[in-house]
Amino acid sequence: MSNASMDVADAETTRGGPMPDRAEPPAASDDLAWFTAVVHDHSTALVKYFARRGPRQDAEDLAADVFATAWRRRADVPRDAVLPWLYRTAGFTLANHRRKLVDLPVEHVPEAGSDRIADDPELSALFDAELRGALMSVGERDRRILLLHAWEGLDGEELAQVLEISRSGADAALSRARKRLREAWGERMSF
Repeated sequence: MSNASMDVADAETTRGGPMPDRAEPPAASDDLAWFTAVVHDHSTALVKYFARRGPRQDAEDLAADVFATAWRRRADVPRDAVLPWLYRTAGFTLANHRRKLVDLPVEHVPEAGSDRIADDPELSALFDAELRGALMSVGERDRRILLLHAWEGLDGEELAQVLEISRSGADAALSRARKRLREAWGERMSF
């Protein structure tokens, strides 16, 4: 054993054993203050987001999962766009949660469409049967955009950040989704 190794071993013995490896450095007080403000400012919005889209009893747990991800990835969260980042992460969290609830072999899980729509909590929360039917007939992406805009109040830059597209792309996507909804609603209303 070299002298350097012995010195390290001796130091560890006098301290009571080897120092545990830390997965991440201790949080700076600025990080803790930032995170506390994020949770305070956005916890209600996230719980509502999940309550509209999944089992209400899971909404708080799913929101907590998003905040845990935000804490772990705090260096990646854009300080000027926290809520859109949280909504984007919430979308991934909800998708993972839904996959856990499906007890089917992968080859039998529906990609999208009527099987998924029939049990969609977002759509069942709507009381108007005609609106619900019109929303069911637009594509899943259009429905997501429309509900992020209507329920979460996102448009413009925030919607662009959630969708990970440009601002003009988000504006165009919202416009197209509205047009498709109007067309679907019009088709349903003309007998």
